[in-house]
Amino acid sequence: MHPNSWGLQKSPHEHKVALFLRNVGGGGLERVMLNIACGIAQQGVLVDLVLMKAEGIFLSHISPQVRIIDLGIIGAEKFLTRLQSLSSLPKLIDYLKKEQPTALLSAGHYPNEIAIAAKYLARAIARVVVSEHTALSVEAKRVEQVSARVAPLTARFFYPHADAIVTVSHGVGEDLSRLVGLPLKGMKTIYNPVITPQLKLQAEAHLDHPWFAQGEPPVILGLGRFVVQKDFPTLIRAFAKVHQVKPVRLMMLGSGRESHNLQSLARELGVENDIDWLGFVENPFPYMKRGKIFVLSSAWEGLPTVLIEALALGLQVVATNCNSGPAEILDNGKYGELVPVGDSDMMAEAILRVLSGESKPVDSGWLEQFTLETSVKKYLEVLGISQTGSY
Repeated sequence: MHPNSWGLQKSPHEHKVALFLRNVGGGGLERVMLNIACGIAQQGVLVDLVLMKAEGIFLSHISPQVRIIDLGIIGAEKFLTRLQSLSSLPKLIDYLKKEQPTALLSAGHYPNEIAIAAKYLARAIARVVVSEHTALSVEAKRVEQVSARVAPLTARFFYPHADAIVTVSHGVGEDLSRLVGLPLKGMKTIYNPVITPQLKLQAEAHLDHPWFAQGEPPVILGLGRFVVQKDFPTLIRAFAKVHQVKPVRLMMLGSGRESHNLQSLARELGVENDIDWLGFVENPFPYMKRGKIFVLSSAWEGLPTVLIEALALGLQVVATNCNSGPAEILDNGKYGELVPVGDSDMMAEAILRVLSGESKPVDSGWLEQFTLETSVKKYLEVLGISQTGSY
């Protein structure tokens, strides 16, 4: 059990916020939630991070100001079935009864449903705020798992009973409003707290890779889970087209079940020698700092964290204009190239424009809305807690 784990009792007169999610694996949602937890704790609020299972690559990154509650659910990391998610319900009910947090913030579709159910079954005083990080209607059509296909139905039943609903982009909010039948004005859009003081410090970490040596061809970066949603085949096809015109290289940072298929496609297109498959990289920011272009090839998103990180580190970006997030982040193309989903020709043309010297520098004022400070202020407001500290 983690040294910060369950057991320490706090004064009932102090505000306490609980954040509930599956685990702290290596995804954007998990990074965002850890940033929120740390930011709220810095405001003098007690924070519990309630995990179905205390495991994942980011476990060692959790601030000592944040207490970890490990519900100890077996199989939470792979999360193969909805039943595994449901098994955390009685333990979350027990937590709410014993700890009586002021507010409970959940993230991820099934944790959201469990959080809502737990509040009512525990008859808890906690204000339950659910955060939706993706377009559920799109996932229901595109994701293979049967559980994803029933998510719109269960969302219609559970989400209206939340005390508040946060969506990470206006596009996700519009999708959820249509899906659940709730008025859009009843939801709150809060952009993810992506830009933190640690981001640029992490980007300065030493990196020894021969492709970044002076005089080497420019490096394109692809980053994310190797799954259908990220549509990396389109990026590889676009890269192959650019490769025919200019010397260029591609670094792929990530892992997933599509890995074998992607590498086979690279061999088929004859570009395997100019792609470096780096696997999951815990700190991708030094690569971003040194790369030439970041390409987001996703078929759908909620608010792609990595696109904001790329902008913050001064990287030129090319992104699909998918639902949702990229157009909001890039101000409809003002701060980066937007191309149609699945169109490798248009993506290749956009990459070549950037390589030829066309750039779209981002205004620092625009990035303020994605900072930790801005996001945490808004989360404290929706959680019903007055801000008590300062950054």
